[in-house]
Amino acid sequence: MTIDPVTRTVALKDNTRLVGTRIMPVCRMCKQNYPQAQFITGNGPRYQVCSRCGVENGLADPDDTPQFYSDETLNARLSLYTRRHLPWISVLIGWFLFLSIGRGIELWSGLFFGVLAISSLIVPVLHLMGATRFQAELSRITP
Repeated sequence: MTIDPVTRTVALKDNTRLVGTRIMPVCRMCKQNYPQAQFITGNGPRYQVCSRCGVENGLADPDDTPQFYSDETLNARLSLYTRRHLPWISVLIGWFLFLSIGRGIELWSGLFFGVLAISSLIVPVLHLMGATRFQAELSRITP
């Protein structure tokens, strides 16, 4: 199997080509596959090094690598996505609990069903109404 560096196609031993097969480069330090945009530019020791390994090993400055997310940025993004999708997960877990064990309780099953029905109607509306705020906060914390 050989790789044509210009077209990035793979040629097998019997000279058949896999057209459209994109090879994602591998970081020399952490051995992870990333898209080409995640690598720092340069030759020598900087060649084929992802932005995280480049910053951690002193090959690049965090200011010079816009694709690098610091730990604070990662935590802020994780918190933002968690706040965005937590109501959906809560409703899904609520329905799972109601269908598995909640129907057997006489008084509480009706209340539990009412809360789940109302929240199933409100959560999609709140999700759609908060889309612009989510995009604005995401663009604010994205480097």
